[in-house]
Amino acid sequence: MTKAELVEEVSRVSDLTKKHSEVIVDTVFKSIIDALQRGEKIELRGFGSFRLRRREPRKGRNPKTGDKVDVPPKKVPYFKPGKELKELINRGEVAEGVNVASEADQAAASSL
Repeated sequence: MTKAELVEEVSRVSDLTKKHSEVIVDTVFKSIIDALQRGEKIELRGFGSFRLRRREPRKGRNPKTGDKVDVPPKKVPYFKPGKELKELINRGEVAEGVNVASEADQAAASSL
């Protein structure tokens, strides 16, 4: 699923315009990115959690020349699926009737 398809689905399900749906999707993504940049962990109950993993510095090799190079330390985003998400996927069911959004999330979306 692409971002455009996600916006389309939010628009269809919520009876909002595509523009409003795009703002919602962008805001969710930006909020996740901002929290990760601050080093915070994001937990979405029933869906999963996002966190950062630290990669230690290491010695790498330039594939073209074969020279050794120093690879600096870095942080990489990591997603761990939640138990409910894993169960839904492994059951092979379409999550049509499953509501993973909290009531607060729905209220916020409906107020736009």
